[in-house]
Amino acid sequence: MYPSISGARAGAAPPAAGRPGDGAGLRRRRQLLVCTAVSLGSAALLAALALLVLGDWGPLRRLDAGWIASLHGYALDHTVWTASMQTLADIGSTVTMRVLLALTALWLWAIGARTLAGWATTLILTGWLVETGGKELAGRDRPLFHDPVAAASGLSFPSGHALTSTVTCGALVILVWPRANRSGRIAACGIAGTAVLAIGWTRIALGLHWPSDVLGGWLAGALVISAVTLTLELWRPGALSRDVRRVGRRTRPRVQRVLATPEPSVASEPADDLAHDPAPDLDPADPAPRHRS
Repeated sequence: MYPSISGARAGAAPPAAGRPGDGAGLRRRRQLLVCTAVSLGSAALLAALALLVLGDWGPLRRLDAGWIASLHGYALDHTVWTASMQTLADIGSTVTMRVLLALTALWLWAIGARTLAGWATTLILTGWLVETGGKELAGRDRPLFHDPVAAASGLSFPSGHALTSTVTCGALVILVWPRANRSGRIAACGIAGTAVLAIGWTRIALGLHWPSDVLGGWLAGALVISAVTLTLELWRPGALSRDVRRVGRRTRPRVQRVLATPEPSVASEPADDLAHDPAPDLDPADPAPRHRS
């Protein structure tokens, strides 16, 4: 008979899926609700912002122009600041973010987490399609200056840097989340959020995007992650969770080997002594064993 699991009575049948005791089912429903809420919310906000951009709404236009003008003047007067912004933008470029997520997908495929690998790959392709299609649909020009501090080609809305960094950092947080404790999750979210905000800020500070472009990129990135995850979960229920557990099983032995304290070399000596020492005589009248002489 196998031991009971999680305090359940030995021999008791596991709860049926969908019943109150089914913890996995409850977690899956919560995940579906979160993905649905994020998808609908980000899609609604992105659609509203796109309509304001396409309609050339006055308050939004003045807000964008005011931010860009003030930051451009600051960038012209502070060359060190401008150089640091350009360096950060290069580090967080769309190519860098996509390569990072692609390498993650290859690693997931190599360890057998094929569903997660396909999920990461789909995020890359969907993000690229949303960025390209959104820019063609909006047809918005980038800010134009007589004395620019940086250069970029293509259309403006939504920001590709903001979208791609949101997708990549969000995907990495999702992968880390199940294996991390509370402090690890807070650290992961803090690092990812800081990176996304900093990369988006560089596009405004360098005068390459309007602020609403960056906001649109963030919303589009959230929509891509939530929509792809929701679609995959509805198409193959539980596949992502099974792959997350597979990643845990494949990576845990490596982590344990790194963190394990090496045993002293003398630990094998007792086994050697027993192998060469004759078995002791056991006298029923004498409680202490005696070796043969």
